[in-house]
Amino acid sequence: MVEEKMGECFSQTKDQFDNLEKHTQWGIDFVEKYTKFVKERSEIELNYARQIRNLSKKYQPKKKDEDENKYTWCRAFHSTLNELNDYAGQHEVIAENMTSQIITELTRYTQELKTERKSHFHDGRKAQQQVEASWKQLEACKRKFERECKEADRAQQYFERMDADINVTKADVEKARQQAQMRHQMASDSKNEYSSYLQKFNQEQNEHYYTIIPNVFQKLQTMEEKRIERMGDSLKTFADVDRQILPIIGKCLDEMTQSAESIDSKTDSSQVIESYKSGFEPPGDVEFEDYGLPMKRTVSETSLTNSRPDKADRSSRGKSKTIWPFIKKNKGSNPEDFSHLPPEQRRKKLQAKIDDINKDVQKEMDQRDALTKMKEVYVKNPQMGDPNSVDPRLAEIAQNIEKLQAEAQKFEGWLAEVEGRMPVKSDPARRTSTLFETQNSTPPTTNNNCAQDRESSPDGSYTEEQSTEVQSKVIPEVPEFDEFDDADEDMLPTIGTCKALYPFEGSNEGTIAVAEGELLYVIEEDKGDGWTRVRRNEEEEGYVPTTYVEVFLDSNAKGAITYI
Repeated sequence: MVEEKMGECFSQTKDQFDNLEKHTQWGIDFVEKYTKFVKERSEIELNYARQIRNLSKKYQPKKKDEDENKYTWCRAFHSTLNELNDYAGQHEVIAENMTSQIITELTRYTQELKTERKSHFHDGRKAQQQVEASWKQLEACKRKFERECKEADRAQQYFERMDADINVTKADVEKARQQAQMRHQMASDSKNEYSSYLQKFNQEQNEHYYTIIPNVFQKLQTMEEKRIERMGDSLKTFADVDRQILPIIGKCLDEMTQSAESIDSKTDSSQVIESYKSGFEPPGDVEFEDYGLPMKRTVSETSLTNSRPDKADRSSRGKSKTIWPFIKKNKGSNPEDFSHLPPEQRRKKLQAKIDDINKDVQKEMDQRDALTKMKEVYVKNPQMGDPNSVDPRLAEIAQNIEKLQAEAQKFEGWLAEVEGRMPVKSDPARRTSTLFETQNSTPPTTNNNCAQDRESSPDGSYTEEQSTEVQSKVIPEVPEFDEFDDADEDMLPTIGTCKALYPFEGSNEGTIAVAEGELLYVIEEDKGDGWTRVRRNEEEEGYVPTTYVEVFLDSNAKGAITYI
């Protein structure tokens, strides 16, 4: 009845105690094996994340490649690298969660499982040893009872032989009778003892097989079922750890996709045009010349150089004439004033250098203001510090500001020289008509000078060889802008927007004053003279320096650049 009530209990395998011990040990070994598997998976995730991070770091742009950020495809790739870095971080999260939620928990649980299993099998072994000891004691009582019975039988037979023998004395017969009685009494005592131990053993055996061992096996069954459930929970956690980071990984992949979709070939092409726009005007046609006669070349009124004296023409007549698009750049060190660059690129470099110097000047001024305030505090509160201790640093900052301002003035002079030499922007039709007029009216000597002016220096830089009379410093002037369209004509369409980076007074005719951060409409791009035409509303429009604004052209807008 007891076994029927226990149902599918392990007690049905009470004769398989050793097999159950092996099975439960195999279950613990399996938990340790799975823990090792998760640990190796965690290490793989960490190594993968480390390799992904190293890969992302390896292809991150260097400082010398900062110009790459100008292009949408480069920015998309850099964004992909950043998202890949976040992607690697999620794999580190997988490893961390597996370590904390699976490896650590299973390691602790395995130790508890070993302790519990050891305790249960200790109780089972102890019960088995008690039954075996009782059985041995019962066997000893049984053998003693058997031996005493045999001795009593022999004593009884001896007494009967003595009593039947007429030659034996009465005293010997009495002695044999007493010995037989004693043996019978000893056999009876052994019988009683054997009966008592037998009853006791049967009770212990019944309790062992129907109470103690079933309880031990029930505990082992509960322990094993918990282990199996724990394995199921761990396997579920193993999947959930991956599932939890899928939304974030999906977001990273979505960001990569958006970055790829943000690539705009038109914008990048416009950026290439803007980056490598030289500011040169196309050279005029080379006229036919007879053998031995000086070469003639027509020039436009916006040609890059002025005419030269005949002496310079004659002295350079034997030199090779190289047109500026085919000038080879010098691979050596570049001059400080960027004179090796074309006018437009030189202007941009000089302007960028001036902006950097101004930023350094502003930093120095901020430090000076902070130290001045500190000195004032020290003067008012001498216990906080000595005011004179700040003077050496203030003097050093003043010298730094003076040096930076002198350097900025030097670059501003070069910038003014470049802006003074660059041609004034005009309408394409007007520029073309002027070119034809110049071709028809320029004397031959001027053409030769123009050809000579386009000769390159040995280092491949753009040079202008002028006589001492012409080499006087060019005073920078604000370009004379063409008059705006008449009221009768249609208003120019907007091709984009721009944001003012710095305030501009716009005091000259044709310009417009803007405030820092102001948003305006762009109606005409920079054509190489450094000015962009903008509109505030239907009544206010004019030119602003291109370096003062950040331009955002519409994707379908056609650029106004006619030549690079």
